[in-house]
Formats: sequence, structure tokens, C-alpha cells
Amino acid sequence: MNKTILLVEDNPDDQLLTKAALEMNNILNEVVIAENGVEALDFLNGQGKWEGRNTDELPALVLLDLNMPKMGGFDVLKHIRANPRTELLPVVILTTSKEDRDLVDSYKNGANSYVKKPVDFDEFTNAAKQLGIYWLMVNESPL
Repeated sequence: MNKTILLVEDNPDDQLLTKAALEMNNILNEVVIAENGVEALDFLNGQGKWEGRNTDELPALVLLDLNMPKMGGFDVLKHIRANPRTELLPVVILTTSKEDRDLVDSYKNGANSYVKKPVDFDEFTNAAKQLGIYWLMVNESPL
């Protein structure tokens, strides 16, 4: 079973923070970073810089930011859910957005969970721990 985490995040600081928070909690899964929605779909479909990647190996979890260049998180989520190969892939929205509309739209478009990124590092580390424990250890995935 593949335990890769696909982190879709355009902010380099948040990329490092997320990886560090996971590692601090002994969540040592490989983290693949896509810096925008187009790269995320390229990874899932074995295109672009991931040309030739075995697309039968889906990530165990997608951590998806909403506000990104080229293609935003909602569009990525719609593409994931529209593709029979990826439609059951666990997707957690991990965002700084505090908009109620984003929360509602995330679930309407098929997100499995919605987590606001805490500003405080200790809180963020705890949130990463909870995400890792639940989605990678407790949750039963159909994939």
C-alpha cells in the first residue's frame, strides 16, 4: 500500500512547516509537493514533470490548499472527484481561509475534511499529528 502524501501548496513556508510538523510527529511518509493545482493533477495523471510515474500508485492522502496560482483547490477537487480512478482518494482541505463559503463549497465538492491552518507552530504541529494519525493510521481507505 502506498503511503505517499500529496501536499498541494504554493507557499514554500507552509510546505516546510507542514513537512516539519509531520516529521516532528513521526509521520515519516514520503511527501510529494505540488506547487499548484496543475502540478497536482499532473502528479495524479503521470504528466508533466511526473511523466511516466506509475499512476496506479495513488497517494494515501491529498492535503489541498484552496488559493493557488494556475488552478485553485476547488478545481483540483472537482477533477479528482470526476475521475473514476481518483474519485475515492481522501482529500483534506488545509487552508488559511476563514470564509464560511469555502468550508461549505469544500464539502459540496467532495472534500473529506476541512482544516484551517493554525497560525501558531505548536497548534499546527498538533493539527498535523491528528491528521496523520487519523488519515494514515485509523481511517480505512477503499483504495
